Amino acid sequence: MLIDDSTFTLLKQSIKNNKWLELPAFGNSMFPFIKQGDHCRFVPLDCSSLAKGDILLYLREEGQLIAHRFIENQWKNGQKMFLLKGDTNLGFDQPIAEERILGKLIVVQKKRVTITPDHFFAAAWGKMILSFPIISEILRKYLNSRFNLQY
Repeated sequence: MLIDDSTFTLLKQSIKNNKWLELPAFGNSMFPFIKQGDHCRFVPLDCSSLAKGDILLYLREEGQLIAHRFIENQWKNGQKMFLLKGDTNLGFDQPIAEERILGKLIVVQKKRVTITPDHFFAAAWGKMILSFPIISEILRKYLNSRFNLQY
């Protein structure tokens, strides 16, 4: 989903005022935990409760809204940056400044089930994907063969 800076500002104000924001998932970078069409609910980011593996929604420089896993904080020119990665991506995203983050995932609504980050499946999957990077490569190959994707 491509958005401009004014839409991003509106979304940021909306999540602040309403305490949550819900959007449909698009793409395969978080497959199979989040699939295209799942509805994802985000709350404003509270850095004090942020943990490795949490999923953050942010705006890339190119105008795309992306939801990827938090890996760690880095410091660049005295500014705290967030390093994120999609589950099926082989590399990390460019470090993101806090002002580009919209929120933290609290619910994934699938067709028949609602999953929260503390759900057994979600917690186990998050630990596995972070502990065994080979899983990302296997998932990428699977998606490429299934959807005949070229990267």
